[in-house]
Amino acid sequence: MKKLVAIIGLLLLSFLSLIIGTKDLSLNELFHSDPTQWFVLVQTRIPRTVSLLLAGAMISIGGRVIQHLFQNRFVSANTIGMMDSARLGMLAVMLFLPNASIFLRTSVAFLFAYAGVLIFLTLTRFLPRGNTLILPLTGIMFGNVIGAIASFFAYQYQLVQNVTSWLQGNFSMVIKGQYELIYLTLPVLVLVYLLGYQITVAGLGEETATSFGLAYQRLVWLVLALVALGNTAVLLLVGSVPFLGIVVPNLVALYFGDHVKHTLWITAVIGSSLLMICDLLARLVIAPYELPVSVVVGLVCGSLFLFLLFKKGVRT
Repeated sequence: MKKLVAIIGLLLLSFLSLIIGTKDLSLNELFHSDPTQWFVLVQTRIPRTVSLLLAGAMISIGGRVIQHLFQNRFVSANTIGMMDSARLGMLAVMLFLPNASIFLRTSVAFLFAYAGVLIFLTLTRFLPRGNTLILPLTGIMFGNVIGAIASFFAYQYQLVQNVTSWLQGNFSMVIKGQYELIYLTLPVLVLVYLLGYQITVAGLGEETATSFGLAYQRLVWLVLALVALGNTAVLLLVGSVPFLGIVVPNLVALYFGDHVKHTLWITAVIGSSLLMICDLLARLVIAPYELPVSVVVGLVCGSLFLFLLFKKGVRT
């Protein structure tokens, strides 16, 4: 019943996302083929809604997978240096390859993100065990070091405004012809789903997973590469979206269990729904203007995160 409610809720939110905005759409006028209404629907509302669906799913599933592999409820792509590394890669492209194609920009940002997470993975081998907060705190500090390097070069070459824009997730500029990069997340989501059982086993630990015949290290590298690629595509399109990758996996684990394979799809549904709720609030709070969705996500998901921290029964 919970899963059915979640699916119906996502469908309703998708419908609201299509009709609500600076110019509200009317079903009656759409049925009568009003050219202005159809132009808005095709050029902005459909691309925006599709981007919200895929971005929310990618960030949430990425967080779910990372938390399971690291066996820590407080890590995500934003707290292990992955996104900070991707931003550094984007800055490098702007400095050295200003006329690069979207494919080259994505590739460089992905390589930086992947390199960053591999460096963090190496650092984790030297961390003391037993305290669940050490891993995310180390990741945040590692990300801040990379962010400081990016900020230094941004100031040096007068690109501060560009770097700042990547820190604020915003779907208001998503339009037809400029959002197709988000479809890169589709093969990533499919591959992660197909690897669901292996990821579940890998979360039991290297020794246990190896005893089951799993090539543990190879799987971890592959899964982290997929997560880095998907999250880089989201970052390039809309910027950073905080907390979502931490909160949604915890909510899913709390109400639907810990089995990765069985909960991946509901993680995607809830992640997309929560991001869509925040985006609708961002459109309506100061209408006809919009807030960056990252501001609303930070407020809503930050509050949910505090709720999860104090709620009994959350396993860390």
